[in-house]
Amino acid sequence: MERLPTPPRKQAQAHAHAVPPRAYSATATVDGQGIVTGWSDGARLLLGYQPAEVVGHGAARLLADVPGEAVGHGWREAAARRRWGGAVVLRHRDGYRVERHVVAHRRPAQGGTGVEWLIVSAVAGPSHPGSDRALGEWAFDRSPCLLAVFDHDLRLVRASAGMERALSLTEATMSGLRLPDIVPHPASHEAETSMRRILDGGEPQDVHLCLDPIDPRRTWQAGLVPLADSAGQVRAVSLTAHSHAPEELIQHRMRLLSDAGRRIGTSPDTHRTAQELADVAVPRLADICTVDLLDTPRRGEPPPSWSAVGLTLSRVAVRTVTEQYPAPRATDRPRRCAAGSPLAQCLAEGRAAVRSGSEDAVIQWVRDDPQATWIRDSRTHSLMVVPIRADDTSFGVALFGRHQRPDPFDADDLWLAEQLAAKAATSIHSTSRPERQHTSTMALQRSLLPQSLPEQGAMDIATRYLPSVSQAGVGGDWFDVIPLSGTRVALVVGDVVGHGIRASATMGRVRTAVRTLADVDLPPDELLSHIDDLVIHLSAEEAGTDNASETAGGVGTTCLYAVYDPVTRHCTLARAGHPPPAVVTPGGVVRFLDVPAGPPLGLGGLPFEAVETELPEGSLIAFYTNGLLEPRDHDIDDSLDTMFAALARPAQSLDAVCDRVLTSMLTHRPDDDIALLIARTKALDADRVATWDLPFDPATVSDARQLATDQLTAWHLDEAAFITELVVSELVTNAIRYGRPPIRLRLIHDNHTLTCEVFDSSNTAPHMRRARTFDEGGRGLLLVGQLSQRWGARPTSAGKTVWAEQFLSEA
Repeated sequence: MERLPTPPRKQAQAHAHAVPPRAYSATATVDGQGIVTGWSDGARLLLGYQPAEVVGHGAARLLADVPGEAVGHGWREAAARRRWGGAVVLRHRDGYRVERHVVAHRRPAQGGTGVEWLIVSAVAGPSHPGSDRALGEWAFDRSPCLLAVFDHDLRLVRASAGMERALSLTEATMSGLRLPDIVPHPASHEAETSMRRILDGGEPQDVHLCLDPIDPRRTWQAGLVPLADSAGQVRAVSLTAHSHAPEELIQHRMRLLSDAGRRIGTSPDTHRTAQELADVAVPRLADICTVDLLDTPRRGEPPPSWSAVGLTLSRVAVRTVTEQYPAPRATDRPRRCAAGSPLAQCLAEGRAAVRSGSEDAVIQWVRDDPQATWIRDSRTHSLMVVPIRADDTSFGVALFGRHQRPDPFDADDLWLAEQLAAKAATSIHSTSRPERQHTSTMALQRSLLPQSLPEQGAMDIATRYLPSVSQAGVGGDWFDVIPLSGTRVALVVGDVVGHGIRASATMGRVRTAVRTLADVDLPPDELLSHIDDLVIHLSAEEAGTDNASETAGGVGTTCLYAVYDPVTRHCTLARAGHPPPAVVTPGGVVRFLDVPAGPPLGLGGLPFEAVETELPEGSLIAFYTNGLLEPRDHDIDDSLDTMFAALARPAQSLDAVCDRVLTSMLTHRPDDDIALLIARTKALDADRVATWDLPFDPATVSDARQLATDQLTAWHLDEAAFITELVVSELVTNAIRYGRPPIRLRLIHDNHTLTCEVFDSSNTAPHMRRARTFDEGGRGLLLVGQLSQRWGARPTSAGKTVWAEQFLSEA
């Protein structure tokens, strides 16, 4: 039965329903005999045919009102071309005509011999008034080329972002100026003469521009085109320019590469090589150059993992054209480089890049990294970030900047910078293996030390770590600060016997074990006993290795462990063969704490003894390793006198105390590692602690809740009352049900935490278990764990204390 033609109105409605709201492409493939071999979903939407209705049939049936012979002639004519485009009238499945512009590409047939045609037609979605004009404005504003428009008086009315970067001037600043005013150079006057001829009816012209009068070797090839209105009247002139490198500039770059071959890599010292790279680049390529090196070369590690955690870099070389502008300094002090910074991205991707000073990523980097503020302060407008990399090993990154030269870096400049960085990387890579191993050991040692001190309110703390410079390599000295329950804090200083990577690795294992045992609140003497067992096991593991004699598994390791309580101002200490700590009273009296020595770790069978002492608020306590007391030029007594004198002198900060001790004690870099930790004690005000002795009676639970609620009201912590009531109820109930009298409830209000503690004289420690469906109990500690941020139990000589800690809101 013949299909009846669809009425025009219904045709339009059906077609409207077939077209999705967004633009799409309709594609089809036709073989050399004119048979349709492919039919896309876009073609189905356009013409209404399902693929089964079209594929395998002649393409001519899709055309409207074209005689068969004409179709054959047109097909033969198109077959002689590689590409054809034009308007065609197609027939919709419902019978109405569809006029479309199509592009046909001739290409090898997919999966066979011969050729086929890929036919494509774009079907536009709903248009928005002014959208085309807006796109044109965006293209003009963001074009990397130099685009400018000069009015009938030859004064600038528009400038692209590329022109702003090239001249380091904003469009608002240049608006209304003539080209010779913007760039005072004879070439500008010649270009303006050509623009005037164009306004008088001349043809488009090509001219040369010089945008940097200081460096006239760089010129720009510019095109001038008249801009006419709809009546044909020339109203303005557009200028489009591209950088043009003359022969002289090419020779200049080749001479720079030749000099780099002679001047970079004259020494095995990596820092000197980095400085040579900066000296060659400035001022011939850049106005400023900085070189940052990794603590250790990264080889074989997947680059994305670096970007995820950031990097530790040391700025070892800087060169600038002048000290007039704010400039970075080579500090040689490792710093953390954020993962999203251009430096970290460059190393993660292993590719050099040109960056603009106005990019969002660069602006964010400058805002977050104090070491990058010079980019903003010196108004550096163009940057190149280049990895220093050789033989699949990354050593660091070089940063090149321009703030005096107006032209930004281009692709040729980037290639030149890559060649300079490659020369430096090759030299660094050829450094002797012992030096690279020493660098790797130092990096491992630094990574195992605390990267930042934890937040706690019991002490003010400052630390220092100085690695050894001896041929034996870096040792295993370490320090740590561990917050404990009840606002207490643990301080640890230790020294693993031996040097090199194995000593550093052993240090990492021992430090991890100390942190783990500290988290379960073991007393200092018991903790050292467990660490002693660990070192014995490590020694047994090392006994069968080739390097057993190098470290002996850490046998002979020393450690000092102390716990300070700001509520009672008591400090409990135990040491294993480590030097005793020095204490400075608020009155300036310096003395050693009398802590029983105990044997070094790993010997086994000998006990450790803890001692408890009271420290007045504001006391200074110094922990250190024996490298501080082993100078070459004076004996141990002189060293102790010097350290005591340095500690006793008043100072504005603990950092100043650390620096003074090291400066007075050391006249040279140490032969052994030095770890130094200095802390000033604080005391928690009595009105921040509330303690109650409770009767051993289940009826006292409600009284305990009321006591806690009243105290929180006095502390203006009513928002924490509900959770605290539940925690107090559960802990007191457990103490009465499973513990022994006496029972004591204590609340501690620190700056940002509220700690609830319940003491009883039983030594049985509670543990969380999962209650079954019909169990009547077993859910109390689960509830406490859900309501508080941390909870636990710590043993004491007379029983145990179960505690729960809440974090208070800023309000």
